[in-house]
Parts: sequence; C-alpha cells; structure tokens
Amino acid sequence: MERIFFSAHSGLRYLVLLAGVLAIAYFAFGLATKRPFDKGGRILGASFAGLLHLQVLLGILVLVTRFYYPALIGHIVMMVAAAGVAQALISVNRRKAQPGYGLPLAGVGLAVLFIIGGIMAIGRGVFSSTVM
Repeated sequence: MERIFFSAHSGLRYLVLLAGVLAIAYFAFGLATKRPFDKGGRILGASFAGLLHLQVLLGILVLVTRFYYPALIGHIVMMVAAAGVAQALISVNRRKAQPGYGLPLAGVGLAVLFIIGGIMAIGRGVFSSTVM
C-alpha cells in the first residue's frame, strides 16, 4: 500500500506543477491585458488548489505508511505553506466585489516556489524521479 501512495504522491507532483504553470500564465495574461476576472480564472485557481490539497493528503498517507527522516520537516513545512498561501489568496480574491488576477497570480506563484523548495528540501530535483 505504501508503494501506491508514494507513486501517486510522486506522480501527482507533475500535474500540480503543470496546473500551476498554466494558472500563472493565465493570470499573468489577464493582468497584463486588464481583462475582467472570468470563469476560466476561477476554474484554474480552484483546479490548482484542489490538486495541491490532494497532493498534501497523499503526502500525509505517505508519511504514515513509510519511515520518517529529518529532511521531511522542511518538505512538510514548505508543502503546507504552498497549500495555505494558494488557498488563502484565491479565496480572498473570490470574495472581493471586483475579483482580479493579481491575488491569484501571487498565490499560485508563491505556491509553486514553495513546492519547488519543498521538493528540494528532501534532496530531489524538481523533475527527477526515484524508486522508493
């Protein structure tokens, strides 16, 4: 079972990063062209945040089924920070009378930086894979 959780957690990282890059590009384009915030922005923001939350859940399952080592502390802190900042800024933007692209761009951008830092905290490259 631990292998399934680990493989899912490791593989989902690429989908989370892809969603993050797409969201950053969409939000940056919307901000640059001064378009009103639209349904596409809400969908991309929610998709990124949802995938990131699923990644955190899988990470918790990996944590309870595998051995612990000290480098995981940095990884866990960075991943929780990524999920928190993305969710917070996307949620604040959604509740504004006139939502814009700035807050979601900052939230997703910071989250992607935290994700990269969290991956590097456990001694792996962003695009490298390991076998358990």
